Amino acid sequence: MNIDRILAAAGRLDGHAVQTPLLNAPLLDTDAGRRIFVKAECLQKTGSFKYRGARSAITALDDRTRANGVIAFSSGNHAQGVALAAAEAGTTAVIVMPSEAPALKIENTKALGAEVVLYNRETEDRDEIGARLAGERGLTLIKPFDNGDVIAGQGTTGLEIATQAAEAGIENADVLVCCGGGGLTSGIALALEARAPGLRARPVEPEGFDDVARSLSTGTIQSNEKRSGSICDAIVTQAPGEMTFPIMQALCGPAFVVSDDDAMRAMAVAFKRLKIVLEPGGAVALAAALFHVESNDDVVVVASGGNVDAPIFRQALDRFG
Repeated sequence: MNIDRILAAAGRLDGHAVQTPLLNAPLLDTDAGRRIFVKAECLQKTGSFKYRGARSAITALDDRTRANGVIAFSSGNHAQGVALAAAEAGTTAVIVMPSEAPALKIENTKALGAEVVLYNRETEDRDEIGARLAGERGLTLIKPFDNGDVIAGQGTTGLEIATQAAEAGIENADVLVCCGGGGLTSGIALALEARAPGLRARPVEPEGFDDVARSLSTGTIQSNEKRSGSICDAIVTQAPGEMTFPIMQALCGPAFVVSDDDAMRAMAVAFKRLKIVLEPGGAVALAAALFHVESNDDVVVVASGGNVDAPIFRQALDRFG
């Protein structure tokens, strides 16, 4: 993986992906005691950054392979990104989703034209299901993070951050990234290394699912014992990817770990100060910036997704708004 592959993905995304804004609000800065800049990927197509990687990967396939259809497994954001990108490319998509995924994500994935196959995250293996269906139907598996073209597509977020940070006069800062398997984090880290070396990517994870934090600390890939149990469903993964971990190990700073309550509090702050809607997993980076402060330096936060069910969003506002 290198910057050339990210630039190639940027070319395939040009005119399709939204160049999302880098938001700043004086009252948010006052709350935090430092300047916080929020990369609002919740405003991306399908409500999260995942569209970037999905379109990058699907458009990189040769015509014959793409025409046979694609398959993906996801709790919802990758699902919607693949569903839309497949529809735009004129092909079909099958999405394997956990049965407890937010209803909004399941409904949206179906509405975008994909076939949804539900599974039990505690008792069934999504990798096995995906591999079996791919073999039976001749589908190409678009992995959510361990795919070079997916990582390259997510890395276009980092290209935009580099440009927007320079325009805002930010030369040195941590870039906090909501992290599951590491596709977005590693892609951003690669882009920043090439285009903004004064900016350093740092993963942020929910408590109980801190596999990346432990992997970076020990130097070897660590797994989570549980497969579910956090409100931050979008970033609950078993372990960092074989492709993503070495990149994060080489380029990222130490990870942050935040509680579900911190994520909910950050959702309320984002709505109050920035007028944007975040899902819990998409708010953990902002939670780290607000509630786990290490310095008063400028910080860039990636708000990675906004696909939240209404009851959860109301709960965040009722409790912390």
